[in-house]
Amino acid sequence: MDSSPLPLPLKTEDGSFPFTLELEEHRTSERIEAELKDLGLEAHRISKTGLVTVIENGQGPTVLARADIDALPVSDGTGLDYSSTIDGVMHACGHDMHITALLGAVRRLNENLDAWSGTYLALFQPSEEDAAGAKAMLDDGLTSKIPKPDVAYAQHVMPTGTINTKAGPVLSAGDSVKITVHGRGAHGSMPHLSVGPVVLAATIVLRLQTIVSREVEPGEFAVVTVGASNSGSTSNITPDRAELLLNLRTYDMGVRDRIIASIGRIVKRECQAAGSQKEPTFEYYDQFPLTDNDEEANDAVTKAFEDYFDDGVAQSAEPATASEDFSEIPDAFEIPYAYWMIGSSDADKYEKAVEAGIVNTDIPANHSPQFAPVTDPTLEIATKAQVVAALSQLGR
Repeated sequence: MDSSPLPLPLKTEDGSFPFTLELEEHRTSERIEAELKDLGLEAHRISKTGLVTVIENGQGPTVLARADIDALPVSDGTGLDYSSTIDGVMHACGHDMHITALLGAVRRLNENLDAWSGTYLALFQPSEEDAAGAKAMLDDGLTSKIPKPDVAYAQHVMPTGTINTKAGPVLSAGDSVKITVHGRGAHGSMPHLSVGPVVLAATIVLRLQTIVSREVEPGEFAVVTVGASNSGSTSNITPDRAELLLNLRTYDMGVRDRIIASIGRIVKRECQAAGSQKEPTFEYYDQFPLTDNDEEANDAVTKAFEDYFDDGVAQSAEPATASEDFSEIPDAFEIPYAYWMIGSSDADKYEKAVEAGIVNTDIPANHSPQFAPVTDPTLEIATKAQVVAALSQLGR
């Protein structure tokens, strides 16, 4: 949605994008505010860039619907007419589609007040990609600034499928961790005077691979990824430290806690075995909660979708290994929630796009520079899904 230059250094000399987009959705929030104002609705700022609008329409339940509004530090490669005009910033995960669908649902509900009764809360959340937005809104008093919802809903566009719903875990918990281990620096020709952190880091990486294969019960899901190992700057110097960047994914918080404990145990013991004279440090960040759909809330939404849409549109889905921070909001209110996926590709239109050279290879996934949800019919389905979900609780 944003079109003017960001007040940030967009590129380093090597062409990379080092900045964070955390809570920087200022013009997006302003645009949403303007759209709500045009509907005669007030937008309440909660945190720097979060927004909530409240439609009170008599007695009845209170429903919260959430759309994430942030972008990614990715250069748009779709070549579409509505592609991003800011180099290095793109809605590469479909959040622009989420915004538009929720605004469309707000418009429909606000124009048809005789069709429902209760309170509708449309929440536009920043910084989902950084796992910071839900927390920022809660820290700014969200639970005391809006009516308490009875149920919360959210949706996300994905490359393929139709409308996919599932009770129980639907998105994994996710944790990133930076581990720093310490050695003793020395000249490369004098290994006997050093404690080599490069070798230490290598042994830790190998040992970490045994957590899932030997410590997680068969049938339970877990992923431990070592995404980076950084140490040293030249060939003839033994550095004094090494840094590992890890990412964890789990569907069970008990499994998550055991994996975190195992990582700590392995790293500390390997440091002792190597003769490291300083304790390793652990910095956890980008921590996403488990998205665990309430069975009753999910069943109600699924039935409403099946009743409204054509046969076969609503399908049971397997849990995804992606992660979200949405559930922090209903968890803070201690209410049930449902989160579903909407497919955003059209096989015929996609094939024509490939032939035209707009996109290439297979259907691009979320976070790809070529991720391009097909506007029609995805936007219509996403908007209707928000309305149908709301009316499953509020409808007369």
